[in-house]
Amino acid sequence: MKIVYISTYPPRRCGIGTFTSNLVQSVFANTNYASVEESSVVIAITDNHAEYEYPEEVKFVIRANHQKDYIQAARYINFSGADICVLQHEFGIFGGEMGVYIVPLVNRLQIPLVVTLHTVLKNPSYIQRSIIKEITKKAAKVTVMSSLAVQFLKEIYKLPAKKIEKIEHGVPAHETLPQSRLKDKYGLKNRRVIITFGLIGRNKGIETVLHALPKVVKKHPDILYIILGKTHPSVLEISGEEYRDYLKMLVKKYKLENNVYFYDKFVSEEVLFEYLSMSDLYVTPYLSEEQITSGTLSYAIGAGTCALSTPYWHAKELLDKGRGILFGFKNHEQLAEILDDLLDNPAKLKKYRKKASEYGHKLQWKKIGNQYLQLYTKTIKLPNAIKPVKKYVIDLSLMPTLKLDHVTNLTDDTGIVKYAKYGLPNLKEGYSLDDNSNALLMSVMYYRQRNDKGILNLMSKYLSYIHYMQNPDGTFRNNLNFDRTYKDELGTEDAFGRTIWALGYMIHHKPNDAFKQMGKELFLKSVNQFDYLKSLRGTANTIIGLCYFLREYPEREDVTQILKSLVDVVKIYFNKYSSEKWQWFEEKLTYDNAIIPLAILHSYEIIEDEEVLSIIGKSVEYLENVSFSDKTYIPVGNKGCYTINGEFPKFDQRSSEPMGMVLLFYQAYKQFKKKKYLNALLKSYLWYLGENELGIPLYDHESGGCYDGLIYKGVNKNQGAESTLAYLISHLTVLQAHEKEHLI
Repeated sequence: MKIVYISTYPPRRCGIGTFTSNLVQSVFANTNYASVEESSVVIAITDNHAEYEYPEEVKFVIRANHQKDYIQAARYINFSGADICVLQHEFGIFGGEMGVYIVPLVNRLQIPLVVTLHTVLKNPSYIQRSIIKEITKKAAKVTVMSSLAVQFLKEIYKLPAKKIEKIEHGVPAHETLPQSRLKDKYGLKNRRVIITFGLIGRNKGIETVLHALPKVVKKHPDILYIILGKTHPSVLEISGEEYRDYLKMLVKKYKLENNVYFYDKFVSEEVLFEYLSMSDLYVTPYLSEEQITSGTLSYAIGAGTCALSTPYWHAKELLDKGRGILFGFKNHEQLAEILDDLLDNPAKLKKYRKKASEYGHKLQWKKIGNQYLQLYTKTIKLPNAIKPVKKYVIDLSLMPTLKLDHVTNLTDDTGIVKYAKYGLPNLKEGYSLDDNSNALLMSVMYYRQRNDKGILNLMSKYLSYIHYMQNPDGTFRNNLNFDRTYKDELGTEDAFGRTIWALGYMIHHKPNDAFKQMGKELFLKSVNQFDYLKSLRGTANTIIGLCYFLREYPEREDVTQILKSLVDVVKIYFNKYSSEKWQWFEEKLTYDNAIIPLAILHSYEIIEDEEVLSIIGKSVEYLENVSFSDKTYIPVGNKGCYTINGEFPKFDQRSSEPMGMVLLFYQAYKQFKKKKYLNALLKSYLWYLGENELGIPLYDHESGGCYDGLIYKGVNKNQGAESTLAYLISHLTVLQAHEKEHLI
């Protein structure tokens, strides 16, 4: 039997990776294969920009935030000759919202799947529930590590009992020196040792132990509390060593410098078990009950350590029947009493250690690995082990690699340059608010998609440009010369609306608090100008921005009233110009047409106006009928406009037009969940790749830019900011739609 494992994997430092490595080795140890790589193929999930020297069994690497990698991995697995696929699931290790990128991979598998769930939530969000639903539907078997997790899967997620297997968390077999000799080895001969280990973060509750220690140290001055482990990478990324520094301040405050030691390293399992075996007591003072599995606690029991823990789910089960002691969340007084009692009673302490050791022996990986092997063998033989492969509208293999080379080339310290001469920045024309607002929108979308902090530098330039162009009354200038002198006093309403859209989107999808607060300040400064809007497209763009703002601040009734008043304006336009044969907001179709129904479609999610719903249905259907001919998307050209009795102008087609259609049909798909909108979205996007009137691609694979438009002779070869950003926003929207398609 050949097994494919999908997981993080050493040398990447991750608890799931360590678990998987032990699983691979222990399953192999129960087979007759000569080497691990004969029996096992590992698909390793790697983090942003990281490169690891993986062992031989790792045959394919998925970059966590690259959707295409998951699709390619599915193909690799299906043609690998493997008999079964084993997925280690934890929300945080895969890309996309809550790790949704794993779903397209799972749904494309053509071999039996076993899923190990490392987290089972009691109160999952909609998307968390949807992800678990999708991957467990595809799985032939689902394994969890506690009885409570089995209960949750049956009662909350409605999984049939016959699909669920409980296999406890394994621990390595270990042969270590006696406790006294280990204390000699580490220079702790006359110390009694308490230990907490694992990746450090605020949810670990280590401060509870530090609050308890002063009372205990008075009676037992020989105590040494070892805090072993690096700060969690995601914590480091967001807040650095703020939590560790806080703990160090507590140590100083309580004068515990001689009783607390921070061992800031990610140690090998051999060293870890020496520390655990040397310790008199192990503490997990977690702050929340919602932890269904704790590898660190399992390791402590496996090492025969007396474990003290707050009553989170796994601890209540694992420490039952005298295998450890529970104390209340944040209850340092109770913890201090327990520590005093155990340190005063060596016989009682020894009793707990003995029970833990006896149970820990059952958890050794050799035995746990055999349980998994038996499960995999049984699963392959199940009559319905292989689930049918779903068919999807969006095929990521049709899409070029997402790259920002040309955007980076067009961006300097001021912002993004408006025009390009072929593929080179045309500095003579300077910068515009429209383009920098679209660049801000694109960069926030990119950050959401890739979780790549490298984009924040570009994002800050675009936001700074917007700040520079805002007037004291909240209006905006639009154009700026290359020398940073203003070209105008007041920009267009279209540019104003696009800016409000970009700011609203950034506020809702903030990359960090600094961007959110800056965006909110600029946004609210402009609110007083909303009543003066006259342009329909300026109004529509502003509505979209308002909707994103209200998704972040739904309690702002004042902003909701502004939204309703602007939507009323759009309704007036539609009622004035629409007829049985002309279901539109104006007497002609010109540019950025899709933005208008897109705006009221967004508004319906906020205010649920039934008249708006009727207008959405009519206008979207009308625009779709007008824009698609012989299954090809044809935007209204700039050589004229389209009226009820006029001829449809096919040229010049601006590259910004398909973007509006992609955004419109994505929002329609999210709202109404009809696949016809996905088809229309994809056709609109493929305009850039050559599925257009002339059959010529406008996306430049070499530069990552997009040509400015389609003219009757061919293409406009300039690659300005507007067209390139329109392509990238469209591309990113298709990727978002790909995620939704696997969950709706």
